[in-house]
Amino acid sequence: MSFDPVPSSSPGFGTPAHPIRPDKSASIATRTSILPILLPASTLRPIAFRTFTRKHNLTLSSPALQSLATFVGKNCGSRWREDGLAERILDEVAKRWRKAGGGVIVEEGKGASLKAILQMVEGNMSGGRIIDPKTAPREGLLRTMNAEGVPRLHPSTSMTMSGDQELEEPGDTMIHPRHWVKVIEAFDIPRLTYNAEKKHFEATKSKPSLFPDPSHKTALFRDRYNIVHQRLLRNESFQVSVTSTGVLGLQRSASSFAKNQAYRLTPIANLLGRSGTSHLLLGLLSISPTGELSLADLTGSIVLDLSYARLIPEDGAWLTPGMFVLADGIYEEEENVRGSALGGNTGVGGAIGGKFVGISICGPPCERRDTSLGLDIHENNRNISSSGGFSWVDFLGVGSERARGPRMREIQTRCLREVHDGLELHRRLKIVVMAEVNLDSTKILDALRKIFGLYNGMDLRERPLAFVLIGNFVQKAIINGGGQGGSIEYKECFDMLALILSDFPSLLQRCTFIFVPGDNDPWSSTFSAGASSAIPRHPVPDLFTSRVKRAFATANSQVDRGHISEPQGEAIWTTNPSRISLFGPVHDIAILRDDISGRLRRSAVGVSHNDTEIGEARSNTANLEDQVYAQDQPGAGTSSQASHTMKSARKLVKTVLDQGTMSPFSQSLRPVLWDYASSLQLYPLPTAFILADCDAAPFCVTYEGCHVMNPGKFIPEGELSSMTWIEYDVLKNRGRVKEDRF
Repeated sequence: MSFDPVPSSSPGFGTPAHPIRPDKSASIATRTSILPILLPASTLRPIAFRTFTRKHNLTLSSPALQSLATFVGKNCGSRWREDGLAERILDEVAKRWRKAGGGVIVEEGKGASLKAILQMVEGNMSGGRIIDPKTAPREGLLRTMNAEGVPRLHPSTSMTMSGDQELEEPGDTMIHPRHWVKVIEAFDIPRLTYNAEKKHFEATKSKPSLFPDPSHKTALFRDRYNIVHQRLLRNESFQVSVTSTGVLGLQRSASSFAKNQAYRLTPIANLLGRSGTSHLLLGLLSISPTGELSLADLTGSIVLDLSYARLIPEDGAWLTPGMFVLADGIYEEEENVRGSALGGNTGVGGAIGGKFVGISICGPPCERRDTSLGLDIHENNRNISSSGGFSWVDFLGVGSERARGPRMREIQTRCLREVHDGLELHRRLKIVVMAEVNLDSTKILDALRKIFGLYNGMDLRERPLAFVLIGNFVQKAIINGGGQGGSIEYKECFDMLALILSDFPSLLQRCTFIFVPGDNDPWSSTFSAGASSAIPRHPVPDLFTSRVKRAFATANSQVDRGHISEPQGEAIWTTNPSRISLFGPVHDIAILRDDISGRLRRSAVGVSHNDTEIGEARSNTANLEDQVYAQDQPGAGTSSQASHTMKSARKLVKTVLDQGTMSPFSQSLRPVLWDYASSLQLYPLPTAFILADCDAAPFCVTYEGCHVMNPGKFIPEGELSSMTWIEYDVLKNRGRVKEDRF
């Protein structure tokens, strides 16, 4: 027995002469008595600002600050200033908010929950201090009481309270890349809207509907305008002080797009009373009720005259109603405007009298993905920039760049390493893309058999992760009924595909097959008869795909995966459009099946090119875009890039990405489900964009860091035994158009 240094006053009963000295764990329990106080939020504001804003780059809303003040007053009492108790609590709350993937603004919402974080922190407090479960004795932790004297149990000791150590991901043991492939349907993408007042994206609280209130249609274009507007103001050309350049005066013979000038946007409503002055407008191209071309923003609309306008760069993009454009020109006010009873006045959001004579016009400049997310890239390192960005926003529902990006890149590096016979080998991540796969054509079925045979004979490390098959899966629109083009014939097409796939069980066991429908596929084609149906649209119904799923189940049942880390092969039918996420936010691949180029040619707005009136003025923005065109392109400046095909591809890519949406058209040209329009946005830019446009030739073009691929038709027009597809290298972010004969 150990000697007890405390003498006993009664040796017979073992009564000590002095109270027994408490151990460390007991002292923790005796210091839990706290007298709560009412702490005003204004008193806590300086410490909260120093901790949340300066240290963690977060912004506290007023309700959140009040909740924190109540929490600190309750758990720290009058000693909240002593030993920095409040500052430590606020620092812990900020760390947990960041780990939970909350936004820049700390407030209650559908993302991270401040209430849940405070409850978790309160469960690990004693005497106004946060207790680390890994360092505190277990007995003391179990006896810790809260302010009401109720004993509380703490989380498991595997959780750290310091916030400096990363929590281990539950799936870190999954080392095969296909474990991290996630196909996200358009209807599952978070519905985000840009709050112009808070300068931040927030989740839409209303429940989505296929028959929403008419105000949602207005909100659709308002949200697009706000996103383009904030993106434009982040451009360096709009951030230079105008004091050094003076007044931005214009002459009709020259554009205000000039070098070393700061651009300043003018709201359309502010044109009233400023006849003969030059301005730069950002607005939506639309057709007015009188049939005239007009420009509209959040303040009003005005007739747009493009008789003297010049497109910048010349023939570099399409302009159609439904697109946002930058128009530089002169406002001319008329006393009596034809077709308008407003004259020189305007109502709220109404038409303004007179007209705006455009001198130069172009689309809003695009923004690179890293700039939108606020990342500084140095070689292979990505750091959070101090210039702002939306790295905290979870745009796809797979985690934000700041919360999960670094961790996912570590997992990617681990997944790509393989050691065989002492040699370290690296897997290749490839995706095969085919479009206009008409399964009712015997030629295409023969071509599919040939291409599956090519990849089936490759080494396992060279095989693609996924095959993306894009419709239309039939040449004519399916009609819900018997006879030619009926549902029975449509199911037989997929039954034939199942027979071909069954001949390559190795591919079915080790690859993911993704099917994206077209306008001829059910069920929307039943009512549209092959015309443009509303997007996003649902995947091919399970009614037609049962035989294909059975082929995958049969192939996977033949493999004993007891010691295999590779997941089973699967077939996924997804929406149009959809997204492929690989390693969380690291790789974002957007997919769209739509003949955009044909629709652009049919509805484009003509712009005259009058060099005598306009002169040779070019904008800094145009020069920048010309440079971006040439960069990232192999053999830039060669005669092959000057070909008509490459020019058309660049023109198409620039038009779509500059608008920041997959459908830059008016509702009459391409209907969009109003409540799901956010799933079509291309902001921030994806890492890659599969634009399946069968009206355009196959191409692979990189613009502002986004690699855009068009596989074209699987069997081109006029070809009898030639097939075309794209092989995309995910790590290099480059695709190649491949051709072969069958």
